[in-house]
Amino acid sequence: MFWIFLKTFIAVNVLLLHVAYVVYFERKVIGHMQARLGPMRVGWHGLLQPIADFLKLFFKEDIIPANADKPIFYIAPVIGVISAVSSLAVIPLWKNFSIANLNIGILYMLALSSIGAYSVILAGWASNSKYSFLGGLRSSAQVISYEISMGLSLVGIMMMSSSANLSDIVSAQSGGHWFIFSQPVACLIFVMSAIAETNRAPFDLPEAETELVAGYATEYSGMRFGLFFMAEYAGMFIMSALGTICFLGGWNGPDSGIFAGVPKIVWLLLKIYGCIFIYFWIRATLPRYRYDQLMSLGWKLFIPLALANVVVTGLIKILWK
Repeated sequence: MFWIFLKTFIAVNVLLLHVAYVVYFERKVIGHMQARLGPMRVGWHGLLQPIADFLKLFFKEDIIPANADKPIFYIAPVIGVISAVSSLAVIPLWKNFSIANLNIGILYMLALSSIGAYSVILAGWASNSKYSFLGGLRSSAQVISYEISMGLSLVGIMMMSSSANLSDIVSAQSGGHWFIFSQPVACLIFVMSAIAETNRAPFDLPEAETELVAGYATEYSGMRFGLFFMAEYAGMFIMSALGTICFLGGWNGPDSGIFAGVPKIVWLLLKIYGCIFIYFWIRATLPRYRYDQLMSLGWKLFIPLALANVVVTGLIKILWK
């Protein structure tokens, strides 16, 4: 019991530290990409900016619309945070270190990702605002579309490793046999689907500020808005971790020369932050898609391509035997 509590404590603290500072790094990275400096006022080079932001949100007035469905309005942001934090339970940070070593780790994470979407949908419904409602509708259609393509993109990984256990998938990639090389199409579909699942640019249509003010979060303020923020960045960490484990060899790194003594968790975190940097890069580079383009991309391209990848992978597995 003590060991499980210790592992939960370490994993949750890694996530909360990430959420606090990945926002800072995003503002810094995008600032430099746009020839600006980003946050510089609070602390050395703005390093205390996340703490200042937290204090501002914590003490800000919590305003609730008069005609809102109050119980659902209260609980919606909490669902998002809990589903994101619960996903951590099956992520192996290094060999034999995960809170729960489930044989259906991938399915567990996909299920919690779907539950997280309820947070956005319920917030849109409960706010009694047309902007929030439209944001919630967009999110529900977006998640249904891209959940299918994401699940299909991971079927090839389960076939290659003969397991849905995340530790087994990492072990199957030891020796540099990363699945990004044998499953490049699945990797591309997973990356696009993960961006859509987390409502990030260029697929941030549920909160498109130029069309819907702030979408599902329009009527939220104070710490409840902060919880949505926390769920979004925790979701980025979870999706990056899943991508790292399934396509980039997880905690595996070079085991020779000066790299031999590097702790395994360092390789895992470096890969995860590399994936998160791609989120930042895409946000600073690409314009937002139109909603019909987003749906068309999902149903007409990614889902058929993911199905074809499953069939080709199956044929190769049969012929290889």
